[in-house]
Amino acid sequence: MVTLAPAGPRPLVADRISVRPLGPNWYATVMGTAIVATAGVALPAHVPGARAACGAVWALSVLLLVALLVARAVHWARHADRARAHLLDPAVAPFYGCLAMALLAVGAGTLAVGRDLVGTGAAVVVAGALWVVGTAVGLLAAAGIPYLLITRHRIGPRDASPVWLLPVVAPMVSAATGPPLASHLPAGQWRAALLLVCSAQFGLSLLATLVLLPAIVAGLLRYGPPTPALTPTLFLVLGPLGQSTTAVTNLADAAPAALRADHASALAGFAPLYGVPVMGFALWWLALAGALVVRAARRGMPFAMTWWAFTFPVGTCVTGAAGLARHTELAALRWLAVGLYGVLVAAWAVALVRTARGVISGALLPPEPTTAPAPAPVATPPVAPALSPSPARARL
Repeated sequence: MVTLAPAGPRPLVADRISVRPLGPNWYATVMGTAIVATAGVALPAHVPGARAACGAVWALSVLLLVALLVARAVHWARHADRARAHLLDPAVAPFYGCLAMALLAVGAGTLAVGRDLVGTGAAVVVAGALWVVGTAVGLLAAAGIPYLLITRHRIGPRDASPVWLLPVVAPMVSAATGPPLASHLPAGQWRAALLLVCSAQFGLSLLATLVLLPAIVAGLLRYGPPTPALTPTLFLVLGPLGQSTTAVTNLADAAPAALRADHASALAGFAPLYGVPVMGFALWWLALAGALVVRAARRGMPFAMTWWAFTFPVGTCVTGAAGLARHTELAALRWLAVGLYGVLVAAWAVALVRTARGVISGALLPPEPTTAPAPAPVATPPVAPALSPSPARARL
């Protein structure tokens, strides 16, 4: 009778994952989670219990941000070679803009919904600190990553990608999340300076996007769509479109208490004149990118961290549509914001569940392969000369 040895204990999650493969693209999980909370409280519709649910989602985004900041610090400390390789990889380096946007997104959520849990005073302090740090990191990424693309990276004719937009979109997130802080600053120079800084970052990001977007579209037209795993990155184009619309509407909301009356009136008129056409282009791109994603799904699009591109960019379109609804009082824009929010929540839920499953299983952060030590030689009793094999048989 054969006795089976009892199975050993299942390996812990910590034994199945490693931070070495952890790249800056993981901050997209923070961005995509925080925008669910921010967009939810910005909707021009009241749903019982929605604000409490958004508060829970914001708390989750805070936990994710803290966990990733710690994990990335460990990554730089233990795997500096890998971190430097990320900076020198033109496909990965643009994701360093996600760090700034993660800080800014959590800060915006703190002021919008987190104040219900931590109090207005603490929320303003935290949101202000995150905005300052996120803006500094965003400006560094907006200048540093293009510098690396020009001087250190070697770009091929097929390398133009929507991920190039990530570092230059970060200042636009600052432009959109800064105006709500203006009312908490002293009246006069401080408020005006904040809005002018936000306006400058709006222009920086918008013009940089207008420089990069034609190259991205030309690459698609000439070489066709990306591989199925990278097709979700097409949704990143929605980021500067929705975020710029959010920025102009937030600037117009904050202008009367910070700027001269004529400047505030000009911003109020500019918001819908700019936002409505840009939102129209965003909806066209959403339809185009969605069709390409369906095409990729039919060809076996695998789950990857690129699926988080379905969250934050769509969320910026929700906040942009909600801002336009405030300024135009059009019911169609309110329904557009609600519909896009439904798409956002569905995409976020799928990405979150699949990411959690991949982390727990070790598929997304696999540990480094280890070389098993050679087995120790087994001592054998000496063989009698009469029974020893011949030299020819020993060679066989």
